[in-house]
Amino acid sequence: MRIVHAADVHLDSPLRGLSRFADDETAHGLRRASRRALENLVHLAVSEGAQALVLAGDVYDGDWPDYATGRFFAQQMDVLHQNRVKVYVVAGNHDAQSVVTKAVRLPDNVTVMATDKAQTAIDDDLGLAVHGQGFAQRAVTENLVLAYPERVRGLVNVGLLHTAVDGAEGHATYAPCTPRDLAQCDYDYFALGHVHQRRVVNDGQRVAAFPGNLQGRHAGETGAKGALVVDVEHDERARTRFVPLDVARWEHLSVDASGLRTFDEVLDAVDSALDDARASADGRRLVARVTVTGSTRAAGALGRREHFHEQVLALAQRKHITLEKARSRALAPQEVNPADRELLEAILGNRADFAELAEVVRPLQRDFGRHLRGTELDLDDDAVLERVVGAAVDGLVARLSAEEG
Repeated sequence: MRIVHAADVHLDSPLRGLSRFADDETAHGLRRASRRALENLVHLAVSEGAQALVLAGDVYDGDWPDYATGRFFAQQMDVLHQNRVKVYVVAGNHDAQSVVTKAVRLPDNVTVMATDKAQTAIDDDLGLAVHGQGFAQRAVTENLVLAYPERVRGLVNVGLLHTAVDGAEGHATYAPCTPRDLAQCDYDYFALGHVHQRRVVNDGQRVAAFPGNLQGRHAGETGAKGALVVDVEHDERARTRFVPLDVARWEHLSVDASGLRTFDEVLDAVDSALDDARASADGRRLVARVTVTGSTRAAGALGRREHFHEQVLALAQRKHITLEKARSRALAPQEVNPADRELLEAILGNRADFAELAEVVRPLQRDFGRHLRGTELDLDDDAVLERVVGAAVDGLVARLSAEEG
């Protein structure tokens, strides 16, 4: 039996960070990326001859009141209906708060699993039993899998669950469980959702896996995104194959400038990294963040942020790459007298005393603190203020070193 396993579609989710793109065509293309990725998923299920598609939660994106989103999903499910592909869905935390989830009528090939208790859906024609329970509300903190039904003898058994398992960075610990809990269900395959990074949880006789989300939605969700094609037989180890389905791909390109002496040499290295990234994107729209690191005499020139960004932007545009951000973390070779560095640090402020610096950033905290809280620029965090001071010292030292060189 062949099953396609996807999760975290977040259909019509507003991709974050689009306002920085001056190119309206780019912003429009990124906004439609989740729909096109869903179309790719449907095409994959049909072209691979899959008997079933399992969706492990977060089809929608929270309380998004646009019913056109639901109609589009129903239309895509109808394409699968016409091609005799069954669909099994569990509601995730975002689906639970979505008005669209309850308002849209889906075609007969779609089974939405119960939310009040674990359910088993049996298709005798396929020889398939799917076990699952969706989220009735956004925050589900109990271990749902402990109440999942026993396997049905003589059928292929697939579990379906939206969960963080034993925790994942950047994801709320909803429906927590352990890999052992999943294995003890003794299902032939466990299809998981919620974690946006592709990951195999159990890789033994009873495979359990996250496919990751279908389409990266912001600069933190980098790399190929897509679904798993799962070949499974009754009481045999499932075989999985990842297929990328994303339309736009986000990448972080780290360029090591160590040993490079001039600004032009660094730009050549950035140019080469952009070429490699474009090739690996395989024709998809590429959105790149470029960070230059390492020790280089060009650190001073790289510290002129607007000039550096414009130069990288020109390189990216020639390659039809969307530049999300270009920044330098490069440092000058440590040729400045340590005593001079200590003096610079004293001028810019004592790192152990943040009272004066906190007073300086108070207006920013008042206007932007709520939006920055929990980010890399959280102004309530002494470590952030220390890092800001350190970056200022490093930048000034870099410019002095470059001028001395």
